[in-house]
Amino acid sequence: MRAVVCHQGKLSVEEIETPQPGPGQVLLKVVRTGICGSDLHARTHSDDTADVTAEVGYDRFMRSSDHVVMGHEFIGEIAAYGPKCRKKWAPGTLVAALPIIKHGETEHLVGLSADAPGSYAEYVVVSEDMTMPVPDGVPIDQAALTEPLSVAVHAVNRGDVGKRDVAVVVGCGPIGLSVILVLKAKGVRTVIASDLSAGRRDLARRCGADIVVDPTVESPWDIAAKKGKYLTRTGQLLNTAFEAMHILRRVPGLPWWRAIALGDKIGATPAGPVVFECVGVPGMIENIVTGVPLRTRIVVVGVCMESDRFRPAMAINKEVDLRFVIYYDPAEFRTALHLIADGKVDVTPLVTGVIGFDAVAEVFEILGGAEHHAKVLIDPSSSVTSL
Repeated sequence: MRAVVCHQGKLSVEEIETPQPGPGQVLLKVVRTGICGSDLHARTHSDDTADVTAEVGYDRFMRSSDHVVMGHEFIGEIAAYGPKCRKKWAPGTLVAALPIIKHGETEHLVGLSADAPGSYAEYVVVSEDMTMPVPDGVPIDQAALTEPLSVAVHAVNRGDVGKRDVAVVVGCGPIGLSVILVLKAKGVRTVIASDLSAGRRDLARRCGADIVVDPTVESPWDIAAKKGKYLTRTGQLLNTAFEAMHILRRVPGLPWWRAIALGDKIGATPAGPVVFECVGVPGMIENIVTGVPLRTRIVVVGVCMESDRFRPAMAINKEVDLRFVIYYDPAEFRTALHLIADGKVDVTPLVTGVIGFDAVAEVFEILGGAEHHAKVLIDPSSSVTSL
């Protein structure tokens, strides 16, 4: 079969063996696969990430010396079953699958491991247990966005965002745009989107962002401050203690310590906005921590594969929450698929191009600095050689 292979940071179209499904596995004929931002990073920074993942117990992340078929955002048609499968779906059924698989007792990330070839190919092997049928009537290009939308569903869940919270999305690439879609689907009233690119800011508007900001012209934090009563200086936080005690000590018989504890539970001390960092380049965490109001919750969604640094003292003084996310669970994957199928989110603005295998290497270079592109899909049957 034809596939796009990554080796030493270079991409080439090659003829390789078609993978064979093992026990409990399914062979899919790939219909669409997306180029993910983490693929762009992995092509050049895989060794750094492999070192880190090995430290946390996963030593099979791709390295530059490997020959890897990338691709973990895909939909495909049932082509064949391996042994010990339930064979629930007829051949030709369109399905989506989580990009994780086990060979024996060993887990692999599909498309990010030399031992689990991904979907930049005509065929890909997936786990039957992790496979879900695409509901009838869902356009192919929309169904192909299930995996990146799953990342956004997980990120928003981790952010504990309420409808009355102000959410700020920094970076309006495919993941940032997906976060905007999920936030609006959950009924969050105020979503502020910030991006340097005019093209991506326009995409953010189309995805439902209520306020769109060019950070070189206006600070998203100043905009957020107009929407919420946030604390921006440590002195304000300290002064709340004085003000509370001044009032509470004058109420006879009131156990003031319990009143303060109750106030904390009901949000008497203002929290900051919920910020989603969707850029994933060095310096972004420091930039956000420095700019945000006190007690802001920051969800780091962008995958930075390089070393970075920020000032903990700044985060400490602001009592900032930092939450890092990766992947999603099977229920969140299903939620994403059905948000698309039920029409609760419209992912069509995200798809800005469909190409064939022969264009992939060139498109990787373009996407590194493209201002008007979001999600580019690969159609294995396409002869399109450029965007």
